[in-house]
Amino acid sequence: MPLLELSTWQLLVLFQHELLLFAGIFFLIGALDDVAVDLCWLWLRLTGRARSGKIDSAPLATAELEGLAAVFIPAWQEASVIGDTIAHALNAWPQAELRLYVGCYRNDPATIEAVTTAASGDPRLRLVIHDRAGPTTKADCLNRLYRALLEDEVRTGLRARMVVFHDAEDMVDPAALKLLDMAVSQADFVQLPVLALPQAGSRWIGSHYCEEFAEAHGKALVVRDALGAALPAAGVGCAVARDALKRLARERGGEGPFEAESLTEDYELGLRIAELGGRCRFIRMRHLDGGLIATRAYFPARLDLVVRQKTRWIHGIAFQGWDRMGWHSGAGKAGLAEHWMRMRDRRGPLTALVLFAGYLLLALSALGWVVAALGHGEAVALSPVLKLLLAANFAAFLWRVIFRFGFSAREFGVKEGLRAVLRIPITNIIAIMAGRRALVAYVRSLVGHGVVWDKTPHFDHPSRAGDPAMARARARARSLA
Repeated sequence: MPLLELSTWQLLVLFQHELLLFAGIFFLIGALDDVAVDLCWLWLRLTGRARSGKIDSAPLATAELEGLAAVFIPAWQEASVIGDTIAHALNAWPQAELRLYVGCYRNDPATIEAVTTAASGDPRLRLVIHDRAGPTTKADCLNRLYRALLEDEVRTGLRARMVVFHDAEDMVDPAALKLLDMAVSQADFVQLPVLALPQAGSRWIGSHYCEEFAEAHGKALVVRDALGAALPAAGVGCAVARDALKRLARERGGEGPFEAESLTEDYELGLRIAELGGRCRFIRMRHLDGGLIATRAYFPARLDLVVRQKTRWIHGIAFQGWDRMGWHSGAGKAGLAEHWMRMRDRRGPLTALVLFAGYLLLALSALGWVVAALGHGEAVALSPVLKLLLAANFAAFLWRVIFRFGFSAREFGVKEGLRAVLRIPITNIIAIMAGRRALVAYVRSLVGHGVVWDKTPHFDHPSRAGDPAMARARARARSLA
């Protein structure tokens, strides 16, 4: 029957049928991609290669380093948390070989004051004030810190052995610095896990990062490492050998190892090192009590801030990554793995589109059932193929629920594991919103609009949990944000 002869209801049913076919097929493709990673992880687990080792971390916390360790922390408008991060890091890492470089902007006096107050006269802290007004980009601030390191190396005659990267809101693990120091002896780039902590004040928004990082750093990066694919840096809890960073800077003409226009310079860091022939490693170790040696942090707790952060990630990894990084040209097992992993990295916009189609389909289906129940139309007739497609997607969803619960419960307990499952719709809605905003931002960048450090503000720091005075200070900071 020609389309023009169909009634409005028949056109709606036809659209619903085609939408069901589109969403079902692409949901299944994404599910098969995830299941493939899951099966790889299960095999690594069964063969013992995915098990986190245990180590007596007490000696690591105070052990001397094999060389100078420069820790870079870029900071723009981070007065609420940077003091806690500095004080905790200097206390957790007492090694004399530590140099903490904190990059601030000349037009951000509040952050500068917080850094100087937190230093308490510790000579291991270096306050670096950018000669440009902020915000620029995080990559630009990191390049300024790199130049400060070069100046110190010339002035003191001491050359750093490794550079460690952290953010202004991080709580470091006491054993992490020495663990990185040992690992960098055999690798050019080393990444430790990151744990996003649950937030009692934001169980459904801010805490949804818990399951994302638990799975990504408990499974996806483990598989990626085992397959020999390049490891993207998380931007925190990672270390780069000094010579590798020098090679990156040389590739860019000596202006610094990072591309100032990049929104996700951390993601590119590990990939660039691998492209230059460097070895990358992902290290998962636990304390004797079972706690993971990882960087811990509170992530944004407000919906608008979460969407802003996810927008930057999708824009930088999926869109800029396609333009700037291309595809790995290697051959064999590592080359195939690299193609696979980069496709996974860049599927965010397509995932957002398919999720939107899925939720639109749910709304149309509900409308169809109501109309059919009132006797004004017929619901979509499901063919055997569509029934099989729906059954396969439902089975894949149950599989995903099991893994999401398992990884979250392992790190945060059964209650948080159950919340992780209940948060799935919220996570999907955030992905849809961020995907749309990322596409708009990318199009704007193509027509001449520049990029800036569209960072998210931070108010909470794990090291001060339970402090009433700090709770009141956080409330004041939120009111001014």
